[in-house]
Amino acid sequence: MNKRKLVVIGNGMAGVRAVEEILAIYADKFEITIFGKEPHPNYNRILLSKVLQGDTSIESITLNDWSWYEANQITLYTGDPVIQIDTEQKYVVSSKDRIVPYDELVIATGSLPFMLPLPGAKKEGVTAFRDIYDCGKMVEASKKYKKAIVIGGGLLGLEAARSLLNLGMQVDVVHIGDYIMDRQLDPMAAGMLQKELEAQGMNFLLKKHSAEITGHRRVKGLRFSDGSWREADLIVMAVGVRPNIEIAANTDIEVNRAIVVDDFMRTSIPNVYAVGECAEHRGFVYGLVAPLYEQGKALAAHICGQEHPGYQGSVLSTRLKVSGVDVFSSGEFMDSDETQSLQWLDGIKNTYKKIVVRNKKIAGAVLFGDISESARLLGMIQKKTDYTALEKEMNSTPGNKDERIASMADHDIVCTCNSVSKGTITRAVCEQELNSVDDIKSCTKASSSCGGCRPVVADILDFVKRNGAEVSAKEAVCACTEADHADIIETVQLYANESEEQLMRRLHWKTETGCEICRPAIQYYRGRYSRSLPDIKEKPQPDGTYMAAPRICGGITGAKQLRSIADTVEKYNVPLVKLAEGPRIELYGIKGKDIRAVREELSVSAPLYGEELRAVGTCAGIQYVKDAFQDSLGLGKRLEEKLKSYIFPARLVIAVSSGLRDEAKALQANVGLLGAPGGWELYAEGERLYSGMQEEETIRMTEVLLSYYHETAFYGESTEKWRDRLGITFIREEMLKRKGSAEEVKNKQAAAAF
Repeated sequence: MNKRKLVVIGNGMAGVRAVEEILAIYADKFEITIFGKEPHPNYNRILLSKVLQGDTSIESITLNDWSWYEANQITLYTGDPVIQIDTEQKYVVSSKDRIVPYDELVIATGSLPFMLPLPGAKKEGVTAFRDIYDCGKMVEASKKYKKAIVIGGGLLGLEAARSLLNLGMQVDVVHIGDYIMDRQLDPMAAGMLQKELEAQGMNFLLKKHSAEITGHRRVKGLRFSDGSWREADLIVMAVGVRPNIEIAANTDIEVNRAIVVDDFMRTSIPNVYAVGECAEHRGFVYGLVAPLYEQGKALAAHICGQEHPGYQGSVLSTRLKVSGVDVFSSGEFMDSDETQSLQWLDGIKNTYKKIVVRNKKIAGAVLFGDISESARLLGMIQKKTDYTALEKEMNSTPGNKDERIASMADHDIVCTCNSVSKGTITRAVCEQELNSVDDIKSCTKASSSCGGCRPVVADILDFVKRNGAEVSAKEAVCACTEADHADIIETVQLYANESEEQLMRRLHWKTETGCEICRPAIQYYRGRYSRSLPDIKEKPQPDGTYMAAPRICGGITGAKQLRSIADTVEKYNVPLVKLAEGPRIELYGIKGKDIRAVREELSVSAPLYGEELRAVGTCAGIQYVKDAFQDSLGLGKRLEEKLKSYIFPARLVIAVSSGLRDEAKALQANVGLLGAPGGWELYAEGERLYSGMQEEETIRMTEVLLSYYHETAFYGESTEKWRDRLGITFIREEMLKRKGSAEEVKNKQAAAAF
């Protein structure tokens, strides 16, 4: 088989991670060539400050050494950046006149440091802080000179300042803003951090606008716009970065702030991709590790012909150790007129926690000093967890470390950079007998990128070593029992044909009959796992009568069905006919002796446990709705016919809109389908799962989603709470696995038949 030629421009973290993902899918599909500007193999740029500080070596921050490229038969050209792309003839030209053709091209050129255009900026002694070469310049300067100024009070500037302090220099940090790290922290956390850094020896000059770098050939100082001046032998500019898009800008590839890409990291030119800090996705350019790695997964899946929902964007989070101080932030962490915040401040331990709420959903957080809750809070932000989840926490003392670790679900992400969950770490520790954080890093990649999750990884390791993998927090179903939903499910599976009373005795129920919370839960789980349910009876309305709701599939009805409903109402003297959400018609007050006949005449079933699909709502359809793209009426009717026999743990409504105007309110429904120019988009509680689907695939994926909900949700757990508990990314990946498994079985059956 002839291998396709894959060329990667850029040997940094984003580009090489994409290659790793490609190799994990098809190790022999491509002949891979990588061009790098620096004379080194791929290294962890995030840890450069540790090299500068002398805490580690260049070798120790190398992610992929020379042997890795050789083992994977990758041609690596270091110190030789690509200077030209010919997208018509499909080849690249390097600075050393190498001409390499490609079938697929990945641009991963990253970003460039932004250098302020100050008078004197080209003097000797002025440098950026971006690569190993810059580190070398700073080390050499520290051997001869003693006074340094770092322009920029963000993360990079503070890391540079800490490194220069370690090298024995006096350091002033100049920042244009009111407080340091204003893109990652709120004023309270920033003020606490500043005090810590001042105690370490840093001096801060805030609200200062740099005007001129003074000196003859070498820098002597920095003058500010207010006329003041500060002496310096070395000036480090750490004021930000800009996407490195020059190589693409000289072609027909669409560029804006960066190289414009779609959900699969494709550019406007076929067979050309972009990933990392040089890529712009849905108007955003990401500079943190986790989004870049997620982009690499989407790119790899697409380029290898694998199904993938595509990159959906990221909730940004920062989890760092700044000069020995742990800080974390994510989502919306600044106060505004539309948000409310909860704050905890411990002046003795010097810790601070702030949680921001928008529309009663957790929208952001800041932690200072103790970031052990960062993984949990990030999960709540990503899932848009309801504010009520914090009420118990607000009214109680903070739990200890073991309680926090035990309360984490196995699917909770600990290492956001590499998407490593608590369960993955726990299993690795137990199955492979790991004994250190470095062992876990080597085995799972947790803490191998930014290192911010290292304290949590250490806590999980300690917890598992002392308690084993099975210890977890339990929340009882109700006051009648100490059993949780998992206990009931396990018992029902073992004793599926026992009565409710027998099951309750096995689980040591405190009451004989249970209550309105726990008894329906047992009935639901018995219905899920048992073949015969002789003791479950339909529950009447409070007045002893019954209700029936004739199904209106897709919200579409006609004279025949309406006439049948009217005739039935008159025949059995139904006292109340009510239009309900759905759309849905409900008939109340039906006598017990008539209910079976009413249901037979209207073709209505009555679930003995759980909830049936309430309704599939649709808009007026492609013929009558302005700016409609898809046939909502046809899809809605087919969906309801397909799903009407399903039983769910909680009330469920599906809405189908034919266009982006969303006239059926699909984005507000439990499950929503939105017509778009490229096909259907599937949503769960307003969170997009998949897009670009045609009708058959849409029906299949909706069925996969609801089957998974039926099988894994607890009784009474709404789709919103279920989504928040599992996480939208986890659900999306499970759906893809299930779809793939079903298609594999179907293909095998077809092959056998043939």
